[in-house]
Order: sequence, then structure tokens, then C-alpha cells
Amino acid sequence: EQARGAESRAAPGDPPARNADPMRVAMYYSNNDVRVEDMPVPSVGPGELLVRVEAGGICGSDVMEWYRRHRVPLVLGHEIAGVVAAAGDGVERLKPGDRVSASHHVPCNACRYCLAGAHTVCDTLRATSFDPGGFAEFVRVPALNARFGVYPLPDGVTFEEATFIEPLACVLRAQRKAGVAPGRSVLVLGSGIAGILHVHLARALGASPVAATDVADFRLRAAARLGADAVFHASDDVPSRFREINGGFLADVVVVCTGALPALQQALRSVERHGVVIFFAPADQGASLALPFNELFWRNDVTLTTSYAASPADHFAALELIGSRRVNVREMITHRLPLAEARLGFQLTAAAAESLKVVIEPQK
Repeated sequence: EQARGAESRAAPGDPPARNADPMRVAMYYSNNDVRVEDMPVPSVGPGELLVRVEAGGICGSDVMEWYRRHRVPLVLGHEIAGVVAAAGDGVERLKPGDRVSASHHVPCNACRYCLAGAHTVCDTLRATSFDPGGFAEFVRVPALNARFGVYPLPDGVTFEEATFIEPLACVLRAQRKAGVAPGRSVLVLGSGIAGILHVHLARALGASPVAATDVADFRLRAAARLGADAVFHASDDVPSRFREINGGFLADVVVVCTGALPALQQALRSVERHGVVIFFAPADQGASLALPFNELFWRNDVTLTTSYAASPADHFAALELIGSRRVNVREMITHRLPLAEARLGFQLTAAAAESLKVVIEPQK
């Protein structure tokens, strides 16, 4: 995630009612301690949906232990797809049996931030969530989420492909902010699943050349297979290597998909004059970065920016890209695991070595 993980809590307001029927959930205590436990199936109220989760992707944000440790145990999972199992009173556009994906965070679309196009800093977006999280057999989708953040799936989009709607939407927003376009050169630092999505989308948008870095050879090979013109080990002299493939110039856009401090510093050395560095991943806890102020800003007109989460419009655009196969996400899935093996999925994702996207299938 780029976006915050869904937790085992209801949306703001009164606690939801519970059915007597139990369901299985993957309860998160740490990356090495994820237990399959029973929890009552949530009951839906007016305007709400109950979704039977068929697939859920593990996000890099799900394994940030420092961010989670004071709130455990909880049920994570926000990259979900499934089937509507029940619809509350007042729900008209969806019905039981519909195949859908859903957003755990949705904006109000009416506050000063939303009206300015800054949906991802909306207070409502930061307060909304699933009940519990997506690594469960069923989730309750609150009324606001059901209204603004549920996306019917075309027949040609599988459940596992639909788990990429949310992360791709976040990538879309970031590349729009950074001005990725035909003829712009792009360097992606970090080739986990977020970095791979950035590489793949940048190529789809016509950027050239597109290069990627990582510390793991497995991920470098994946980046090359999925669209990078060149890949560099993160310990290389990356600015010099990029100049070699870009006619002597540094990158117009540098996308930082890792929180490691050396990568943050490397980004500042790799951006061309009038270029953009976009910090896509959160930094390590407590990280700080010294900036060569005059060189970056006064003389070279460099823009440093960030991107967090995505708007509903970005989600619809991501679904269209996946459905049209302009972005081929199926090839990015390295592991498909049943709910009973959720702990292994978290360990694979946290190790950041020989995995890209781990998909949990709660019904198996």
C-alpha cells in the first residue's frame, strides 16, 4: 500500500451488528505471527455490502511492523476482490452475486480538499475502512465505501487481477503528479511490486528510457521482463549508469519505491535539471534527509513531491488499464496462497527477495 492498511474495526459510528455464524480471518500480530482465527461474520446495515472475499493482495505497507505494532492484533488487507454476498436496504446499483472490487478508504467528495482535487488528504478518506480487513472470508463495506468505492468487474478481469486495482490507482496518481509522459525518462528506485507497476505503467504511457534498480537479482530480472529498458543494482553508480542509456542526461522523473535512506540520497543525485523526484514509499522510521538546497532548487529547478493513496477516479482508470491489458498484472503474481498460509505470505513479502505479488485466497 501506498494507502494505509485496513484494520479490524468498523467505520466511524456505532459498532456493527454481528451474525452468529463464524468466519476465518488471518489475525496479524507480527510479520512472523499471523494466525487463522474465527470471528463472527459482520451483519450489514442500510447502504452497506457484505462481500465474500475471493482474493486479497499483500501490500508492502502491510508488513511495516513499526507502523502496526501498537495496534495489533488486527486483520489487515485492503487490496480485495470478491462477490457481493448481501446488500443492505437502499443499495440499488449492486446485488448479491455481483463480482466487485472495493476501496477501503474513500473521500467525502465535498470538503475543501476534495473540491481542490486533493482527495487523498480528505479527513473522511483517512477514517474509512473495511470491517474487519480483507484477509478474511467476508468483509463489511460501509455505506460510504459502497457508494463511492465499489467497482463492478468486467467478465474478463479475474479476482486476482482485480487485487491490483488499488495499487495501480496509487501508481497512476503518482505518475500524473510527476508528469510521466511520452519522451520523459524515468528511473524507478526499488523493484518490489510498486516499482514494477511504476516501470510497467511508465512504458505504457510512452516514457523512454525507463530504468529500475534493486538489491535483489530476482526483482531486477522481473523489472527487465516487465518493461525496464535497463536495470541496475542499487549499489552501482546509478546516476552514471543512467546517463549511459539517456544520452548523457539524468532522469526527468525519479520514482522512489523504497524507504531506505541510501535510495533517498541516490534519488537526489539522479534527477535531471527541471526534473521531479516523487517519494512513493514511506521512509524508514525516524529517517531524515539533508537537502543540497541551492543546487537542487535555486539552480536546477528540481521538484520534490510525494504521493499517497488514490481517488475513486484513479481506481476506475486502473480497472480500465487492467481490463484492456495495457497493464498486464497477471505476470506480476508470484505466489497464490490459501488463508491458512497467510503467515508465509507475510514472510515472503517482508523478505523482499524472491517474490513480487503475494495473493491470499480466503475461500481456499
